[in-house]
Amino acid sequence: MPAIATPTIFLPGAGTSLLVDELLARGARLVLNDVSDEALRKLRQRIGGRTPEPVWLHHDISQPLPAGLPTCDLWLDRAVLHFLLEEPEITGYFRNLRTVLRPGGHVLLAEFAPAGAPRCAGLDVHRYSTEEMAERLGPEFTLRHAEDVTFVNPSGAPRPYVYALFQRAGADASEADQTKRPSPIARS
Repeated sequence: MPAIATPTIFLPGAGTSLLVDELLARGARLVLNDVSDEALRKLRQRIGGRTPEPVWLHHDISQPLPAGLPTCDLWLDRAVLHFLLEEPEITGYFRNLRTVLRPGGHVLLAEFAPAGAPRCAGLDVHRYSTEEMAERLGPEFTLRHAEDVTFVNPSGAPRPYVYALFQRAGADASEADQTKRPSPIARS
């Protein structure tokens, strides 16, 4: 898919991931969220001075977002949702996603699959099916692609994940517009 010239991407659970460096190198504007102030501090030290300057958000993603955040083209979660276990946390997460994602925007969720491990890093996880993701997102989102992926962790244990790409309805999200409006997800 072709890329939006300068997409705005929301990364819940940014941590100290090298994904941030790659997205910045590709010209993305980023909203970097993490519950860990220490992780954000380390990330800021590593990438310091890069432009465009990311929006730094030290915040529990299950709680209402502060005012003034930019509207995003892509919500990219590969590290957070499956750690939210209580219904109010999960509901708050999806409320926040819908708050910042523009009409026609995309959501990419990479979560522990139903057959995946029940724990990660010593913490319980909520395992998701594509159907549950779609139900929680609601009818204004259309599944564009889903894929089962098995990640092999450093200790050699397989970890089944499900990756699901959804698109929010909007004036530019119709099938007719798909060829005219570039997607924020670029392929090399």
